Amino acid sequence: MRVFLTGATGFIGSHIIPELRARGHEVLGLTRSEAGARRLEAAGAQVHRGDLEQPETLASGAAAADAVIHCAFDHNFETFSENTRKDERNIAAMGAALEGSQKPILITSGVGIGTPLDGGLAREDVLNPRHANPRIATELAGATLLARRIDVRTVRLPQVHDTSKAGLITPLIAEARRAGAVAYVGEGQTRWSAAHVSEVAKVYVLALERGEPGARYHASVEDGVTARAIAEAIGSSSGLPVRSIKADEVERYFGWMAAFATLDMAASSAWTCERLGWEPKGPDLLSDLAGMDYSEPGTSSSHGE
Repeated sequence: MRVFLTGATGFIGSHIIPELRARGHEVLGLTRSEAGARRLEAAGAQVHRGDLEQPETLASGAAAADAVIHCAFDHNFETFSENTRKDERNIAAMGAALEGSQKPILITSGVGIGTPLDGGLAREDVLNPRHANPRIATELAGATLLARRIDVRTVRLPQVHDTSKAGLITPLIAEARRAGAVAYVGEGQTRWSAAHVSEVAKVYVLALERGEPGARYHASVEDGVTARAIAEAIGSSSGLPVRSIKADEVERYFGWMAAFATLDMAASSAWTCERLGWEPKGPDLLSDLAGMDYSEPGTSSSHGE
């Protein structure tokens, strides 16, 4: 297949390209810059110029391909709600380009959207349309496409990591540097699911090749790593002190990330593994946190794509 890949020069997308090419697929990668075009060409991908601010450029990329993997997202959390609405517009535009065909589009969400109302591990069969996380807009946009008989599939992400980045933990490290300590709330028993970026890339390709219309797939390897374990791993490698804090201290230590401080985002991927034949083996989160280079503050403060 010829696959249109958004986010192709980003953290996850750059790992999806070799997975697709190794399985005989062509990649048409979205980029807005000359530097991005050079990176795509070096990776063996074709270049499609476009921008998340221009939905029509994503629609033309979708129209030129046999399938779409949409993993681009604007990670500026200061405008997070608006960015989810932008994602909704882009999904709608690409869906319109695919309408009437059998071409699949894979969209990207977060595992937290699958958390049951009574708590517990997030599951692939759970979708709460009134979820408080603004990212629900992505999944509602997908549901709209599905109602129009467009083959949409959803990949939900945990904390995606290697030794250079680790999802929300990357900005958390930056906030810890600012505050002078790595904090967790109370006993630190809230959990975040996680997966190495190489394993996440495999889920996208497996969902493309073996997935079903309307299905949701969890790219989580570890069901949940506790906030305390994460804080202690960062503290051990960075030299920052580790502290248990009370609820009224959250803003001081977490800054703009305060809303995430007590959020439980544990998730199961048992159904995904069974349906896709996925057998993840990547490094675990705490090993990658131990292997990070904490000598340069900038190393752990970039959101990436």
